[in-house]
Amino acid sequence: MSKTLILIPSRMSASRLPGKPLLKINGLSIISHVYKKALEANIGEVYVATEDKEILDDVKINGGNAIITSSKHKTGTDRIFEAYKNLNIKNVDYILNLQGDEPVIDCKDIVKLNNKIINNNLEMGTLACKISEVHKYTDENIVKVISKEKLTENKVVKAENFLRKMKIQNNKNIYHHVGIYLYKVSILEKIVSLDQTENEKVNRLEQLRALENNIDVNLVLGNSSPIGIDTFEDYKLVKNLLESKN
Repeated sequence: MSKTLILIPSRMSASRLPGKPLLKINGLSIISHVYKKALEANIGEVYVATEDKEILDDVKINGGNAIITSSKHKTGTDRIFEAYKNLNIKNVDYILNLQGDEPVIDCKDIVKLNNKIINNNLEMGTLACKISEVHKYTDENIVKVISKEKLTENKVVKAENFLRKMKIQNNKNIYHHVGIYLYKVSILEKIVSLDQTENEKVNRLEQLRALENNIDVNLVLGNSSPIGIDTFEDYKLVKNLLESKN
């Protein structure tokens, strides 16, 4: 059976919302909420990869595992590869990259992505969800993915492009991209060996590095469309959502 390691890249200096990993919801930091989601998925060991001691300390105080990485990484993908190498955990087949700003991601979707990609022996995969609200097509904080075919519950399809900006009229086979990736270790190693592409830098979408170097990014249909925390407004929305459940 394939072995998966979950790594969560996190840093304090996010450009749109500095310090967001340690913002509190129900008395617990965002990064520790995400860590708990990863644990609940129960598909492998979980570590936060960070350049910041404050994040390391927070995760550990809340019972989690974390590792310090270089402050020179340009993307989360590069950060998690360093963490994987330094952790030196044996016999890992796949690495799951879970974004540290998705505290409401559905654990069932994490498991679903892991199982679909591994069972089909694919090299790289990510989640996509149906877009139900028209304004999301033009919201640049919501990343969209165009698939080569219609995405269904039982069918894994290939991504054609990822983008932030688009026209509402052009919405065939366009989905909300969820910030989670599963890679074979060999593919992650290949991706981090490649230079950043211009599109990747301009659009702030590191998955374009894979696509533009002829690496297939396979899409699995997610059951829910989680709110990623990119702005203070997002934080307030998620905070109200989670705290209202108590």
